[in-house]
Amino acid sequence: MLTPTIQATHNETLAAELDRAINNKTKPLGSLGALEALAKQIGLIQNTRQIRISDPAILVFAADHGIVAEGISAYPQDVTWQMVENFLAKGAAINVFANQNNCALYVVDAGVNHEFGPRDGLIDRKLANGTQNFAQQAAMSSATCAAALEAGMALAADLKGNVVGFGEMGIGNTTAAAALMHKLTGIPVAECVGAGTGLSPEGVQHKQRVIEAAVAKHQGVETPFDILATFGGLEIAMMAGAMLKAAELRKVLLIDGFIVTSALLAAARMQPAILDYCVFSTAPTSRDIRRCWTHCTLARYSTLACVWAKAPAAHSHCPCCTRPPTSSIRWRLSNPRR
Repeated sequence: MLTPTIQATHNETLAAELDRAINNKTKPLGSLGALEALAKQIGLIQNTRQIRISDPAILVFAADHGIVAEGISAYPQDVTWQMVENFLAKGAAINVFANQNNCALYVVDAGVNHEFGPRDGLIDRKLANGTQNFAQQAAMSSATCAAALEAGMALAADLKGNVVGFGEMGIGNTTAAAALMHKLTGIPVAECVGAGTGLSPEGVQHKQRVIEAAVAKHQGVETPFDILATFGGLEIAMMAGAMLKAAELRKVLLIDGFIVTSALLAAARMQPAILDYCVFSTAPTSRDIRRCWTHCTLARYSTLACVWAKAPAAHSHCPCCTRPPTSSIRWRLSNPRR
């Protein structure tokens, strides 16, 4: 598998030009706060003062997890496919945000334990009916993990726009994400686990013990790829592949939620410069995300009050890009203060 090569966006000359153009707008200096930093970041990503946002889209990846056999979730595995049906029926929060902001929404079956058949709005990239139970064996074989990464890369390459948001669905995936976070950062498991979608304190402790036992079982797994294959999910690996390719193509990446962040963490361990392309859509409200972001020095985010990790906060950034509602707009930073 050939991993995309991502170039850092650092460009001192362009950064200075962007600062001057932003400061010369008809407004008090710094009055737009985080939007000014966002404009500068997008200019560096696109390597131009002529920022152009076109055809923003979001990819929601769904898959099931064998680790649910260990009793780590408050909900049964069937909720994964039921939520996918809700996405397809346009009944979820992400559908509302996508429709409101004229963003394309693509739901990707990366490995749900359910047969949907051909459906409008569903991209079938199913590699298996979920992962294996990583408490007993690796979640994926190396070949399956590579196939998931490559499928994600292909999806990102096929998107015609230059802004991509990421979301996910998969009962049990906070356990996979916590294991990835621990292995990729060295942060103690106890500081990586959370309640997910509603575990009791006893449930959280059980989840922690399951991960700790699995980590002990898989001693010697150290490379980012092997960690992803051993502890990750099909949707997480596919998402990481899409992120890597999107950044290689100099697209803006909208990042939201713990699971999406775990996919980014794996991608960043493969290609650290990917972080230059990321816009973080929510202030981290839970300890696990805060620790993960702090470890990676991920400080570039806007404090929008959305916490549900199925990507609505990522979409809440789309108005910055798509108002007035057109498929392509341009913010000309060369317009001086009057």
